[in-house]
Amino acid sequence: MSTRLNYIAPWWIYWLHNFPHLNLSFQSVDSSFRPQDEDYQQSLIVLTCMAAIGLGLNLLLLAAYLTCVCCCQKDEDDEESKRPGSRCVSWVSMLAGLVICCAVGVGFYGNSEANDGVYQLTHSLYQANHTLDGIDRLVTGTVSGLEGGLKQHLGRLDEIFAVREDYVRTLHAMQRTADSVVVQLRGLPDLGRAKLNLSTIAEHTLYWEHRRWLAYLLVLVFYLVISLAVFLGLAKQSRWLLTILTVFGLLTLVVSWASLGADTAVAVGTSDFCVSPDKFIVNQTEDIVPAAITHYYLYCSPSLLNPFQKLLTIFQRSLTTMQTQTQSLLLSTALHFPTAQRDLFGIQQILNTSESSLHQLTALLDCRSLHKDYLEAVVGLCYDGVEGLLYLCLFSLMSAGAFCVLLCAIPRLLKHIASREREYDDIDEEDPFNPRARRTVARGRSSSQSHVHSFCSYSSRESQSSLHLPPPLPTTTNAPIAEYMNQSMLFGGNPRYENVPLIGSGRSSPPPSYSPSLRSTYLSMTDSQIRHFGTDLPV
Repeated sequence: MSTRLNYIAPWWIYWLHNFPHLNLSFQSVDSSFRPQDEDYQQSLIVLTCMAAIGLGLNLLLLAAYLTCVCCCQKDEDDEESKRPGSRCVSWVSMLAGLVICCAVGVGFYGNSEANDGVYQLTHSLYQANHTLDGIDRLVTGTVSGLEGGLKQHLGRLDEIFAVREDYVRTLHAMQRTADSVVVQLRGLPDLGRAKLNLSTIAEHTLYWEHRRWLAYLLVLVFYLVISLAVFLGLAKQSRWLLTILTVFGLLTLVVSWASLGADTAVAVGTSDFCVSPDKFIVNQTEDIVPAAITHYYLYCSPSLLNPFQKLLTIFQRSLTTMQTQTQSLLLSTALHFPTAQRDLFGIQQILNTSESSLHQLTALLDCRSLHKDYLEAVVGLCYDGVEGLLYLCLFSLMSAGAFCVLLCAIPRLLKHIASREREYDDIDEEDPFNPRARRTVARGRSSSQSHVHSFCSYSSRESQSSLHLPPPLPTTTNAPIAEYMNQSMLFGGNPRYENVPLIGSGRSSPPPSYSPSLRSTYLSMTDSQIRHFGTDLPV
């Protein structure tokens, strides 16, 4: 016994189905899925227009904010309040870029889920179309065999058995049975129209789904490039890159709201179908297939009888009867009518082929195969497909919010970068990275060195004058002042290093170090001793 796998619509289907359905006159419309109805089409258009209204309000608020930013500027001299604000704006821009990256990830997942659901739907439609095509081929082949081949064999046998009325009556009974089977087979519903409808739906669905998937893929890649450009612009502090991002940000804002409106309308329409798909399919196929047959395949309940069971039973009994009659003729005419054996074997072969087609037709007309395809199609559309559309709606909302925040932050970033460029020449001179500060420090060092050199010269002259010594001969030295000062500090006060040559021994040495004990010794000496001592002073 076949058991039906029940289809249960998920919660998001009922949530979307309960969205308000309003026509262009803002009157409530029945939410049942009726794509041919004008009011229902208007209700989906209104949902798309709601996204357009959201886009208009977003642009209006964004323009008002940017106007306030341009007209109500802070005092540029307030450095303490400006610098923390710039850091905050930079962090906000970085977070907006990260949100865009997350939105792109959500969009990739939603696009893949929607594509998987649609492809599962089309695959199930093609499978059902293959089943219907198999039924059509079996019925056509059986009818052509019974009408063409069987009729020709019976006509030749009628001439051969003309002298035997009992054989002729048997042949006429077989012809009536075959004609009855042909009439029953031709009484089947016109499955060719249903097969054509399924094939057309699958082809159109694949055509538009491929373009939708490709368009969303390009949009997602573009959003990813924009988010990476945001990080690059923040790292490089590039004004032209941030200005280009402002232009593209407005474009992406429009695309986000447009995709939100389209996805919402498609998701709501699909949910209206998924709430009761059985009802819609029965209404659409009532002029092609009887309602009893449609119910049998949609529900496939054990309590439902196969509507083709009577036809299959008659077909089976008719074939069995004709097989018995043919076998009887083969046995009774083998000796007296040997020429009839060929036609009788031909009839037997046709009946065997028809019986094989009967078994295949019984399997294909069973509800389990088509019902399985129906469930896979509905599950793929209503679970994966609608879930993917919801993720795409979330992607549109996240990207629209992130780009709105980014458009609000970029003008402040541009203002901060411009103020930094204007104030570059006014950087504090203590900044070691300022070129002017480095030149100022270099001049300060050279002036301090000159002061040190003059001080040392003055001290040397003062000591010589106090000792009443003749001034030393002018000597030229190329040793750096800092080198001399360091060596004086290291070796000046220690008598062990009085005779150690200074750095740069090839150059002239500076005057000897001065100490108070030497001055007191000079003062206690007489003039002759001083003159005698002065002759021994080193030059």
